[in-house]
Amino acid sequence: MEYKRINQNDVKFLVSLCGSERVYVGESEINEDFSHDELGGIHQYPEVMIEIMSTEEVSSIMKYAYEQNIPVTPRGQGTGLVGAAVAMYGGIMLNFCKMNQILELDEENLTLTVEPGVLLMEISKYVEEHDLFYPPDPGEKSATIAGNINTNAGGMRAVKYGVTRDYVRGLEVVLPNGEIMEIGGKVVKNSSGYSLKDLIVGSEGTLAIVTKAILRLLPLPKKAISLLVPFPSLEMAIETVPKIIKSKVIPTAIEYMVRDVILASEEFLGMTFPDSSADAYLLLTFDGNSTEEIELAYDRVAHICLEAGALDVLISNTQERQDSIWKARGAFLEAIKATTTEMDECDVVVPRNRIAEFVKFADELQERCNVRIKGFGHAGDGNLHIYVLRDEMEADAWKAKLEEVFELMYAKSRELGGKVSGEHGIGYAKKPYLKESKGGAGMELLKNIKLAFDPKSLLNPGKVC
Repeated sequence: MEYKRINQNDVKFLVSLCGSERVYVGESEINEDFSHDELGGIHQYPEVMIEIMSTEEVSSIMKYAYEQNIPVTPRGQGTGLVGAAVAMYGGIMLNFCKMNQILELDEENLTLTVEPGVLLMEISKYVEEHDLFYPPDPGEKSATIAGNINTNAGGMRAVKYGVTRDYVRGLEVVLPNGEIMEIGGKVVKNSSGYSLKDLIVGSEGTLAIVTKAILRLLPLPKKAISLLVPFPSLEMAIETVPKIIKSKVIPTAIEYMVRDVILASEEFLGMTFPDSSADAYLLLTFDGNSTEEIELAYDRVAHICLEAGALDVLISNTQERQDSIWKARGAFLEAIKATTTEMDECDVVVPRNRIAEFVKFADELQERCNVRIKGFGHAGDGNLHIYVLRDEMEADAWKAKLEEVFELMYAKSRELGGKVSGEHGIGYAKKPYLKESKGGAGMELLKNIKLAFDPKSLLNPGKVC
């Protein structure tokens, strides 16, 4: 695809629209952070970066870009891991971090209306002050809500509450031609034709730009208690998960972790985890409206874990202990990152009863491929985060090693009935593996959907399909 390069006339128009203080031109003005995302493996600067303040600005910019054939990349906090917010073809980057207002709390309809740059942690804090609850809980709390919507983020509470898509009631979006469109709304049920809203959610900014979101809320559970369950081996821990699910007791979260990742997190945070003596752990959380209700649930699960070979069941029934555990869990990605020079992630999701098989396979790849591999994940929903570490490898060796390991892991995922990504998306980095997973007919459908929304392929080009 041939795109127009930005010239002085384009810059002049953008400055006339947004003001010179919010328009940054070239590498000398654009901060290096905007050339990559969280993992940093893919680098490309936009030609112009604009700090967006309104839907109307987005509409005007998109109309101009559409007429001039200029690619546009929407961007939030840049916490993604697959290059989805990197401007692969230069052009214009729209930075939504300053479009960050909470617009309305509707307690009668249990909805919250927000701008795209509002942070996940701000949403959680705001609604909890009103005894309400926004369940999606990805590990990166500093991500923007539009970023979560664009990747259909899941997180640690997905096993009980579902993922971001389940909590998006309505969207305001700007289409690639600049038209502003309202999709969905505050209604609970909607069978009015194809669900355009659900196409936008998870589309990684390739179909339309989210400028407002109406989110579904729930009443805030009154109590929450976590169990930290040490096991002699990771295999024993993972094999316990289907037994917990089969018991019909649904924890809010079921996470798995291993000792060396916990130790890395302790060092990274400068704090002590409640227990780091075992090789592997399950971390479970239960919530509800009474202590008795929660105790009934976790007592049953505790017995299942002990019967399956758990070494102990540690109950985190104080806020201080609970916070320390979940703070350590939230730092796992950064802790692993701090132990190496570069890394990349395999974000597969497999059926819950095949988790143990995949984790064991990934662990064996360390010796087979002579590379360090670390991981943790959402054992309750089969979403695994497996990281391949570069350490001191030369660039060419690292590229070859990464391709070798990823080919093996994604092939194993397909063999087990899994999918390429559970919550971090495809972006630019994982496109080859999506093609292998979807097949020709599947990829053709994706391309046709993209074409229907964006016939000139101007919006976040080079991503997904």
